[in-house]
Amino acid sequence: MTGVASGSSAEWRKYFMLPIAAGLGYATSVIHIYGLGPYIQPLSAEFGWSRTQTTAGLTLATLVQAVCSVPIGMLVDRMGPRVLGIVGVLLTAAAFALMSTATGDVGQWYLLWFLMAVATLPVQATIWTSAVASRFEASRGLAFAVTLCGASVAAALFPYLGTRLIDAFGWRTAFAAQAGIWMLCTYPLIFLFFRGAHDSREAKQAAKRQGRPALTGAGFLEGLRSSVYLRLLIASLLFTFTIIALVVHFVPILTSTGHAKLEAAGIASLIGIFSIFGRLGTGMLLDRFPASLVGGGVFLLPVAGCALLIASGGDTAGAMGAAVLIGLTLGAEVDVIVYLTTKHFGLKSFGALYGGLLAALSVGTATGPLGASHIFDTSGGYGPFLWLTMAFMAASSLALVSLPQPGSTGGASPVPKPA
Repeated sequence: MTGVASGSSAEWRKYFMLPIAAGLGYATSVIHIYGLGPYIQPLSAEFGWSRTQTTAGLTLATLVQAVCSVPIGMLVDRMGPRVLGIVGVLLTAAAFALMSTATGDVGQWYLLWFLMAVATLPVQATIWTSAVASRFEASRGLAFAVTLCGASVAAALFPYLGTRLIDAFGWRTAFAAQAGIWMLCTYPLIFLFFRGAHDSREAKQAAKRQGRPALTGAGFLEGLRSSVYLRLLIASLLFTFTIIALVVHFVPILTSTGHAKLEAAGIASLIGIFSIFGRLGTGMLLDRFPASLVGGGVFLLPVAGCALLIASGGDTAGAMGAAVLIGLTLGAEVDVIVYLTTKHFGLKSFGALYGGLLAALSVGTATGPLGASHIFDTSGGYGPFLWLTMAFMAASSLALVSLPQPGSTGGASPVPKPA
């Protein structure tokens, strides 16, 4: 245990800024997901769109990401994540700002979302987590947690920032202002500190001199054939279908039960705040306890959250409790999936293998908000979707709990300590 603690301290002393910079990049990659909620109502009202039409672009963007996840992961395995990340965040911010040019033509709106989809390809989670995995081993769970707190920051900040900017300047100016403010605050740190071991020419040369590959583990096809991989795919798909839809629609869910718009946005910010606690807590637990049990436990929290939303109606305390429970799980999902991927399959083909899981995460992200919108449009409320969420979250928890211990299956080779 002392050796592990010593290794963990050494990793953080040497690379403490990397997970922070990667986290800011990861937050940028989801600006169009967690930032969309406040824009749904004003866009639908101005153009006479249903909520399904308004959010269908998000489905398009995430499906494009799903299709391209494995090729992007292979590209990361080949050339490293730095170039993709520092260029991709600029493209993503520019694409989000372009949303302000929507004219009310549905075709043009979907074209803007297609541009958003292309812009976000170089900033998907594979880029940020692969760099961190290459530098951290003893404290990998916590390092992943810090990195993926970027999504927590996004969930906490973007809905509130978007709501304030829309109230002050209208939705058009808000799109551009939100993108510009975020880039001014984050891009310098990403540019200066985002660099993984796979980006270092010196590390690659040292590995060759020592007669070992820079990264080891299971091959891509070997990983695909594993039953562990199939269960991770199922858990990823079911989880994101429900949890991302809950986050995107949380403000509309609350306003549909009588909460004022700004009050609903404030309550929704609790999801992001508590997802930070969820991520950091989960990261520390992953470094100490079986990851499958940790993940299976936290994946059950939204079941209680949805039950609170159903039972409490328009009660503020119930809504806040639900936001807390959803946030704690939102802070764990990708952490658990990424951690289990590295432990079962190593880092040799991490980009490609996690790219496949990211495809499942993206399909869930794409279809979940659209499914919630369709349920609202057809039923007049969000109740049926909340019940569906409870069933899917229980199933994803079961998929994780059933996983064996790393090393007993999956074909992963021992992973060397980062250089």
